[in-house]
Amino acid sequence: MEETDFNDILDDWFIESLKTYKDLHVYQLEHPTQVLEWTSGKTVCVAGFSPSTNEILELHLPLKLFADDNKGLCAERDFKVVHGGFTDGPVRVLRHVPGTRCVVTNDGLTSDLQVWSVGGDDSDVIRLTGRVEGRKRRRRRRGSVSEGGSFRIAARLSSRVLHGAQSSDVQLTQLISGQILYALETDSDDPLSSLHFVDDVVFLAGCSNGNVYIADTRTSAAPQRHRPPASSGESVLWWTDASSCSVVRLSSAGQAVISDLRNPAAAVSRAQLDVQSGRCNPDVRASWAPALDGCIAVSGFSGAVQIYDTSVWQTESREVQPLFEHRGHAVSSQPGDDVFVTAHVWHPERPRTLLSAASDGSVHVWDWVDQSAASC
Repeated sequence: MEETDFNDILDDWFIESLKTYKDLHVYQLEHPTQVLEWTSGKTVCVAGFSPSTNEILELHLPLKLFADDNKGLCAERDFKVVHGGFTDGPVRVLRHVPGTRCVVTNDGLTSDLQVWSVGGDDSDVIRLTGRVEGRKRRRRRRGSVSEGGSFRIAARLSSRVLHGAQSSDVQLTQLISGQILYALETDSDDPLSSLHFVDDVVFLAGCSNGNVYIADTRTSAAPQRHRPPASSGESVLWWTDASSCSVVRLSSAGQAVISDLRNPAAAVSRAQLDVQSGRCNPDVRASWAPALDGCIAVSGFSGAVQIYDTSVWQTESREVQPLFEHRGHAVSSQPGDDVFVTAHVWHPERPRTLLSAASDGSVHVWDWVDQSAASC
């Protein structure tokens, strides 16, 4: 692509963005991140994933984003580093522990957790304060665990953390005492694609083969395993997210299936998404909007984040178009760069605000406009 063509595309997108975004702010990290985790409504943690030393940072979002009136009078338009530290290896997963100033991470190399204190005592440093040994590591010592699986973490109040890489090594740990409160007992070693608390005592473990386990930590009864609804085509990988009442499964072929949380084996609705299914990276993400009923965000197939309205989907799978598509990472990248979105996350309270990161180190926070609603 000629430089003039690239500049024309960038200019066209910029003009279009004036109508399609309520807010759009851009930040450039020195190295890309696979993790975006809210530590408050205005701050987020990021960390690098290179094999050696990486930064772990807490960023404050631009104050202009939160100025309801007279945004033009707000001078603060940039991200600001408020806390920072260094890790000895990659950070593949990071979760904030609600109600604390702690985050937990995993390097993707072992099943152990690293525990970090974000600031505290008027310090601007993110410090490593402890480690939690994973169940997979202990079982490997006895020669009883198979390899494979992407590590996942979910955190809850009272410093309870759910973690594991396979269905057979998921455990619930109390961070302060190190006590194992619950261990998922299953004969299969399905690699995990997600872990989610449904409520304080029930959690969902989504597997890359489409199986979903629902377990109640108050009982020693075997967890319920729900196989994925039948799908056409060749073998695919699946990613899962759960809301308070629904489950979405997204396949590497771009097929999305919605199920009722009470019966995850049955499909309530389906759709074939408008994604580049042959190019998905290992960390595709589908996530329910916490403050916008029926909407999901999808990333990992390209340099875009897509928003879909699942309320209009039907029982028979049909091709659907996104309600909105954030193309900022791909459009602003250099010609020839094969940029992928590496992470996205919805704002916990602002209905249409998302944060996204890409393989070129760019981080965007954006508040999109629903053009269908605006035209009514």
